[in-house]
Amino acid sequence: MRIFVIIHEFPPIGGGGGRAAYDICKNLVASGHEVIVLTAHFRGLPYEENRDGIRLIRISSFRKESFSASFMTMLAFVLAGLWAGLRLIRIDRPDIIHTHFAVPSGALAWALSLLTGIPYILTAHLGDVPGGVPEKTEKWFRWLKPFTYPIWKRAKKIIAVSEHTRQLALQQYSVNVEVIPNGAEVKHLNINKVKVNTPPRLVFAGRFVPQKNPLAIVQILSQIKDLNWNCSMLGDGPLFEGVINEIAKADMTERFHLPGWVTPEDVLDHFSKCDILFMPSLSEGLPVIGVQALANGLAIVASNIGGFFDLVDNEKNGYLVNVNNHAAFAGVLQKLISNPKLLLQFREASLNKSNEFDIQKIANQYISILQGVLLNEL
Repeated sequence: MRIFVIIHEFPPIGGGGGRAAYDICKNLVASGHEVIVLTAHFRGLPYEENRDGIRLIRISSFRKESFSASFMTMLAFVLAGLWAGLRLIRIDRPDIIHTHFAVPSGALAWALSLLTGIPYILTAHLGDVPGGVPEKTEKWFRWLKPFTYPIWKRAKKIIAVSEHTRQLALQQYSVNVEVIPNGAEVKHLNINKVKVNTPPRLVFAGRFVPQKNPLAIVQILSQIKDLNWNCSMLGDGPLFEGVINEIAKADMTERFHLPGWVTPEDVLDHFSKCDILFMPSLSEGLPVIGVQALANGLAIVASNIGGFFDLVDNEKNGYLVNVNNHAAFAGVLQKLISNPKLLLQFREASLNKSNEFDIQKIANQYISILQGVLLNEL
């Protein structure tokens, strides 16, 4: 198959949704399919390149930040993508379109499908569903939602990355939705080689934005600073300086490592040296970093929301805690940090659970769906 992938964020820009799409594309190529990706340009990146066999085409959208996209840059991506997409379809003649995110990429896929007749499938990641990330998109969807119905209706297949995302989509749109989780490489170390660090190492990875709740990490860990631990917080964003100030205020500067924005490879390197993924997020679809944490055998302490239900077997490989209950977060972290034997058991359980998210299995599910759509179109 020749697959035309449309996504407004693709590594090295954007967050976990882009990384998930990249992993799927890479495995589609490895399975013998041709993949062309249309995505947004960012300063310093080439407009065209071949990466891991994926043909990447980046178009100008006036994006100013690597970690977030404004409404205007999304609109610019759709408008610029219409011309670029039509030209690409005319020259390369793809068999099918796979769009990640109903908004904005889905709008472009819908328009191109309408104009050319090429079918598309849609993968929803949470923020593109009304109610998924209300602190970020509620104002947008107040007036944008009526225009999104055709995007969902025309898609030949709709996939959600978690059951939580699926349920939200079903509440908003009268469509069939199935779940395929985000995946990760799970060619990990043998389970017998997992060991607990001394002192235990916690890690957060994500954008420093309200949705990810990074300030809460500092506030919670300040409650157990009498214990021996250290914490890495990987990423960048508007709350970065606020986090640094909060750490200094709590007199914990020496306990934290904040390298700023790092590459996906750097994230995996950090994960290989840590014990606990700590994510008190306000909302999540199925976070790729959560899947990668499983593949590295990390215990997970996270909010009891969204896709974390798919990743954490509570009290087996981690804990799910009410996002507003800082005392409960501190309590379960204290339990793990002060009990290396229990922490090792949780880490081993995560490693075992990671097999459910093998990226090759995930890619094979997408291949079956894409081929099935094409067969029905004949």
